[in-house]
Amino acid sequence: MQDLDLPAGFEPTSIGALLLLAALVAIASVRLRLPYSVALVAAGLILAVAAPGSVPMLSRDLIFLVFLPPLVFEAAIQIPWKPFRRELPLLSALVTLGVVLAAAIVAGGMHWLAGWSWIGAGLFGVLVAATDPVSVIAAFKQMPVPHRLHLLVESESLLNDGTAAVGFAVLAGIAAGGDAGATTIALKLVGTVLGGIACGLGVSFALVLLAGRTQDRLVEVMLTTLIAYGSFLLAEHLGGSGVIATLTAGLVVGNYGFLGSFSDSGREGVLNHWEFVAFLVNSLVFLLIGGAEAAVPIGTVLFASAAAIALSLIGRAVAVYPVMIAFARSRLSVPWAYKHVLFWGGLRGALALALALALPAGVAEREEIVWVTFAVVAFSIVVQGITMPALVRRLGLFRATRA
Repeated sequence: MQDLDLPAGFEPTSIGALLLLAALVAIASVRLRLPYSVALVAAGLILAVAAPGSVPMLSRDLIFLVFLPPLVFEAAIQIPWKPFRRELPLLSALVTLGVVLAAAIVAGGMHWLAGWSWIGAGLFGVLVAATDPVSVIAAFKQMPVPHRLHLLVESESLLNDGTAAVGFAVLAGIAAGGDAGATTIALKLVGTVLGGIACGLGVSFALVLLAGRTQDRLVEVMLTTLIAYGSFLLAEHLGGSGVIATLTAGLVVGNYGFLGSFSDSGREGVLNHWEFVAFLVNSLVFLLIGGAEAAVPIGTVLFASAAAIALSLIGRAVAVYPVMIAFARSRLSVPWAYKHVLFWGGLRGALALALALALPAGVAEREEIVWVTFAVVAFSIVVQGITMPALVRRLGLFRATRA
């Protein structure tokens, strides 16, 4: 039989073993009352230490092109348009001004404390400024909270990727000797956002209309798969934001497609399919993050890692509290308990790792930045992930349902 050409470490037997491990961890995490994502990272770390080479390596393309589209799409199809539109001014401030403030604080701190160059510190500041859709969505699926809080946390994590991606691309261009004028930056920002929206709208409306011509639920499920990956890949190819494209496409499917184009059985089939896909992909993502953490030489980057963790928390606080206080006298005013959850629930994860792995080779601190990013992600998933349920309960926000 001809050998399959799979990425390094992704042999069929290893994939099967990882899925079995994920199933066992899912069962154990319920009994141990641990967040599923934290248990998976711990399992991946233990497996990588006990059996080196058994956990496949993460890569930027694997995260962006395989794992991210289905996770973003699955979250987006469940976001109701009217509440999302109502919160959009607040969300826009968080994902623009908030991300810029957080990135500036982290960049300045790492330049002065760790001695990194401005370009290296700037790239690091941008990649850890945005919260990660993969980690945030996984965490909040296990915590029933008020609907508005869930919407704010999840929507912000989906949207701020676009800002981080643009900032990262601009700074990477500077590192490569490109133009970094204000006009260039502004045009790239607008092009990335509008390009993502246009790709999401174009792909989703075309295939939703096609779905309306069939009553076969399996065909409808297949079309949503094409929408999720097609919108993401088209936007990335054309220079737009893949996450914004898939978010837009998911909103169209969940708010327009489900109202008429999809059959009743098709709608149920689509939701069940994407719930399983999200569970499957999340399982693999966190296991691989755990496996990658085993290779981090924490002793050599201990000071830089500690500084980065502290600065990322300070940056997140500045990104949340001042921005949301600005809306205190408006109809979008947010309770202090919600602010605290938005601050501590700003998890970093696979998105930060993908950007770190995509750092230009010419950045002097590239290797150190990658290792420090892994340390920040580990702290975020493990420490913040474990303590989030307790914080939600202490603030009186834990609910039997999210209504």
